[in-house]
Amino acid sequence: MTGPRRIGQSVPEVAGKVLGKRGLAFGALITDWPSIVGHQLSLRTAPDKLSFPRGKREEATLHIRAMGAIALELQHLEPQIIERINSFFGYRAVAKIKLIHAALPSAPSPVVRPRALTMDEETGITAATATVEDEELRATLERFGRSLMARPKRAAR
Repeated sequence: MTGPRRIGQSVPEVAGKVLGKRGLAFGALITDWPSIVGHQLSLRTAPDKLSFPRGKREEATLHIRAMGAIALELQHLEPQIIERINSFFGYRAVAKIKLIHAALPSAPSPVVRPRALTMDEETGITAATATVEDEELRATLERFGRSLMARPKRAAR
């Protein structure tokens, strides 16, 4: 053991293992995609793969996922996007873009926090489970009742 290391020293090693063949360049491209192409474009596109020619670490083909009409817009913006990517890396990392007509990876859904129960709701749950003799079962039913009551109400369809 050599002692404590700075996190920055460990990131390339760990990221290299996680990204595997895709490499650190692809990882940087993913994390900084919104700043490279702009917020609006980043919402409708996603880098999918960065393919370098055999034995080279420059002039790669960037595969971008896009759906529908945004693909046409990307074709028109291709020179500017390549220029922005290469400016980001500081060398001619990307030579061309290949569009993939596919759905974007889904964004994580927002976490919905349960609402606090009113005193009447708490009393109702306690009253509904009062006749259950087994304490463990009663406690489980009360927790279940609270979780059901705390859910946000769904709109009528």
